[in-house]
Amino acid sequence: MKTSFRKYSRKNGQDLCEISLENNQGMKVKILNYGATLEKVLLDSEDMILSLNSPEDYSKERNFLGGTVGRICGRVRLGQWKHGNQIYQLPQNNGENHIHGGIGTDMKIWNFKLKNSEQESRVDLFLFDPDGDNGYLGNMKLHATYKLDNENNLSYKLEAVSDQLTIFNPANHTYFNLGERATDLKLQLAADYYLPVGTDGLPNQGMKNVENTVFDFRQGKKISAALDSDDNSQINLRNGLDHPFILNGMQPAAVLSSNKHKMIMTTNAPAIVTYTANHFNHTGVANNIGQYDGITLEAQYPPVEGIELGEITLLPFEKFERKINWNFS
Repeated sequence: MKTSFRKYSRKNGQDLCEISLENNQGMKVKILNYGATLEKVLLDSEDMILSLNSPEDYSKERNFLGGTVGRICGRVRLGQWKHGNQIYQLPQNNGENHIHGGIGTDMKIWNFKLKNSEQESRVDLFLFDPDGDNGYLGNMKLHATYKLDNENNLSYKLEAVSDQLTIFNPANHTYFNLGERATDLKLQLAADYYLPVGTDGLPNQGMKNVENTVFDFRQGKKISAALDSDDNSQINLRNGLDHPFILNGMQPAAVLSSNKHKMIMTTNAPAIVTYTANHFNHTGVANNIGQYDGITLEAQYPPVEGIELGEITLLPFEKFERKINWNFS
């Protein structure tokens, strides 16, 4: 097992570093302290995720690739959170809605420390997010951990605590492709229900059963079967998959397969939000990425229709903990 890091740049008076974890099987993982970002997952020198051309590109233009996106990953209707009789306002940065935490945690520089043993290589990353930043209540401390073991398990854990009542629903925003494109991959999801969405990407019909729909991935099928469907207005509305799936508690939560590789995902999250890189078009710093080149499996609480956000409300000093394990073969 090996751990190392290199400084590649500076931003806002802080060092930007690329962190490397390596196991005894030759699997390598690269993580940036910019956004606690999963940059590369190299299996037999082949990248299993969508990555930009260089580490420097990640801080040039927001793209969410591999980032720890928060405080909320996803949309909040009208940017509002109603708690009792009080309504709190977040920045409306997606039309009339709030999305991805404003200037989110994926755009901030985290401190880090490395740990290496015979069993695993590990990096711990830390961020202090002050009260009032992006309109969120509470001074919040975040602690993200990436660990790699010799069975090619890459685990991700995010812990957080706030000193005030607040809302929190982050997610790791890695796009997986297993060295191919999302259209070539087979996806299996432990989900009997999904959430249809409106033109703004927010749920508007409650849960719908996946049975007899293109959203039925319970037995596993090619992602292209859903994307190429002629008879689904939801796919057309979002130009691809951009939908929450409600997990049924069975593990693994998701299995992604290519011709050469497989990724098995377990999580303690109640939902997975899928997004098939619908907006990428080989422009900007992501000029090496096109539409449907990868898919996110964002482990989080599903977004809601209204502004009462009890499910993602944290009490003062209540501990938040999100766990994900990705096994690659």
